Amino acid sequence: MSYGRYFEEFTPGQALQHWPGRTITEADCTWFALLTMNQHPVHSDANYAEKHTQHGQRLVLGPLVFSIGIGMTVADVSGRAIANLEIERITHDKPVFIGDTVYAETTVLELTASKRGDRGVVHVETRVTNQRGEVVMTFRRKALVPKRNHATLGEAAFARARPPR
Repeated sequence: MSYGRYFEEFTPGQALQHWPGRTITEADCTWFALLTMNQHPVHSDANYAEKHTQHGQRLVLGPLVFSIGIGMTVADVSGRAIANLEIERITHDKPVFIGDTVYAETTVLELTASKRGDRGVVHVETRVTNQRGEVVMTFRRKALVPKRNHATLGEAAFARARPPR
């Protein structure tokens, strides 16, 4: 079974549904806050969040939502990528709370073949939604993805560069 897609397997306007969803737990938030050294009490102090925030509960860290969202796309978007080139923008459209389940869907925006002929840039937009179907995050990114002939061209170049025996 292959992992990821070749450049030729993308088309502008194509919608990719990523599965499965991911329920975000208290442990996820705690470990991510510790790992990233984010000490804001809105993420870790239930009493603070209840008394001092408009939502009355702890918020999931935005970078955690992004990390899960981009991770959900790897098998469909960048599983074969040569390189992730750019993340254009990330918008936090709605808050995410502990216990929410997030899902992701990606739309292919644009394809740009490289002059080398063995790869191209895939430009996509991903929307992360919660269990109610509300968009909680949107981000765009570009990945350099090989064409099907990438391995063949690479093997030929390797064979030419290898010294004779």
